[in-house]
Amino acid sequence: MSAISTIRNLGPATEAQFAKAGITSAEELRALGPDAAYRAWLLSGLPAHFIGYYVLVMALQDRPWNDCKGEEKKALRARFDALKAECNASGRSALETALNYFGVLAPPKRP
Repeated sequence: MSAISTIRNLGPATEAQFAKAGITSAEELRALGPDAAYRAWLLSGLPAHFIGYYVLVMALQDRPWNDCKGEEKKALRARFDALKAECNASGRSALETALNYFGVLAPPKRP
């Protein structure tokens, strides 16, 4: 299994954060795709950040992180907003999300 940090644009900090979400290899991240992986990120209590999301999308397409522009960026923003809304409606309380972030609770199961 390859480290997540072997994927273009993704470094050790992103790799550590994905580990908190239960995603520990580049192969697993690629198999999940950007939306499912970011959903796991959000449900594990990690903060939402649009730039991080589109960097992930670009990384999984092996494109420079700043290659996202115009209509493509607007479409990604809509996907990001939908993911955030879905995860905010996941039924986890703010306390559960915080406890999960600190490793007290297990990460939520991915669909």
